[in-house]
Amino acid sequence: MITASPGARITPDSGVPAGDWRQLWRESVTDASELLALLGLSRLAAQLPPADAGFALRVPRGFVARMRHDDPHDPLLLQVLPQLAELDEAPGFTADAVGDLAAREAQGVLHKYRGRALLIASGSCAINCRYCFRRHFPYGEEMAAAGQWRKALEHVRDDASISELILSGGDPLALSTAKLEELSRGLADIPHVTRLRIHTRLPVVLPERIDAAFTHWLAALPLQKVVVLHANHANEFDAGVDAACARLRAAGATLLNQSVLLHGVNDDADALAALSERMFGAGVLPYYLHQLDRVQGAAHFEVDDARALALLEAVRARLPGYLVPKLVREIGGEPSKRPL
Repeated sequence: MITASPGARITPDSGVPAGDWRQLWRESVTDASELLALLGLSRLAAQLPPADAGFALRVPRGFVARMRHDDPHDPLLLQVLPQLAELDEAPGFTADAVGDLAAREAQGVLHKYRGRALLIASGSCAINCRYCFRRHFPYGEEMAAAGQWRKALEHVRDDASISELILSGGDPLALSTAKLEELSRGLADIPHVTRLRIHTRLPVVLPERIDAAFTHWLAALPLQKVVVLHANHANEFDAGVDAACARLRAAGATLLNQSVLLHGVNDDADALAALSERMFGAGVLPYYLHQLDRVQGAAHFEVDDARALALLEAVRARLPGYLVPKLVREIGGEPSKRPL
């Protein structure tokens, strides 16, 4: 359970041993009314959409503990709380915002960009972000991990142009370490793959996932390793996330972060600068700041391009260049992300 007092951050009190990430995952909050009650915001329950707006709520209690009590505008809360605005029809917002379905090459394999193949490793996430561009993705049909990764690895093995394998999802770290080891064995006879990139939110929202078994697996990989985290606000970082990042670095991973520019969450130069500073303190470099992928149900998060560019200029004026992310948009069918 989580206990809280007015005006204070809530703290987890689950009785679960530290590092038991599966149990912590199972104890995630999955009811929006409960989430509001934990934060002293039960008065907002009447404003919730029916049935989570067709996209289930899930948030680990450790992430809830980083939210401000009695603050309906908390930037972490707004990322996960279902809103009535998700039910609005918005022109230009579609179920497949970035052309994923047109890029399928094999079961669970998206091949959009030269030299890189992306595996939809898992359909699960420890947290359901309301702006997720894959909130309508048919995960039941597209899972690279199914059948011991066989179809996905066959595609990669047959295309010698692929030097980088990207694990995405869902979240690839939703898989057990044993399942990831299975992938490693399949990669052993594919010499043209020299780099593994893992896109994951778990080290931020459930840092206990980066346990000894996982870091042992990662350290032993005979590949260059890049872990791309996903954090949108400095408040997502705490001592647990710092420790998870340190464990990833010790295992030989380069750590990058990609964010999404979100109205009401981080569309503020101070918030963006603070995020870059805070993540660099954890040993993570800014990578991309994405303009919102125009997925159905997320229009209320959109920030127009003119404001986005002005915000980035303000960040650039106060931070060294290596702490300024690239502002980009993904457009289906294009050969790379489009810089703005």
